[in-house]
Amino acid sequence: MKQEIKNGFWINEAGEKVPVGYINKSDKLKERHAHTLLVRARLLNEKLTEFKELSRRLNDEVFTAAMADFKASPETKGNYTWYNFDRSIKIEVSVNERIEFDDLTIKACKEKLDEFLDANVESKHDFVKQLVTDAFATTRGKLDAKKVMSLLRYEDKIKDALFQESLALLKQSIRRPESRIYYRISERHADGSYQVINLNFSSI
Repeated sequence: MKQEIKNGFWINEAGEKVPVGYINKSDKLKERHAHTLLVRARLLNEKLTEFKELSRRLNDEVFTAAMADFKASPETKGNYTWYNFDRSIKIEVSVNERIEFDDLTIKACKEKLDEFLDANVESKHDFVKQLVTDAFATTRGKLDAKKVMSLLRYEDKIKDALFQESLALLKQSIRRPESRIYYRISERHADGSYQVINLNFSSI
């Protein structure tokens, strides 16, 4: 709440009264400017929220209409890109799903993989050792989800029972606590390249 002079005092963080005469010019300037920026930020946040909802609704309409034209199922969207008629405008929709792993299940997965590696693995499977080591290397105590998930690419290639059991546990361990959708709008320039209209405050 913006400070107002009441009986010659301002109220500080501790709720104490501070005589206005003791408050320096820079603190008074910070008080004015902080509230100006706060009010503008709230207005921009409301506009961006409205724009995001408009983007979601219009992109959903386009996706549904396109699937109807193609006689395809509209159930799974994923990432997709579409253009206006003369392709002067490009719209990109990106779905970012954060992947986590259930601790106990992923530990069981790692144990099965270790069993697989400790067994007399054929030389043609030696490359898996490095894959597993890289996949389960942690950064600040956390697994890299992309590296762990990359092991699933070998599900159809390595038929060993232990390896298959470990991948089954890997699949069971997957958790997707949230997903975020990002919208990118670009316009085509004279040279044919597309320039994104940047709505990221820090990148403008």
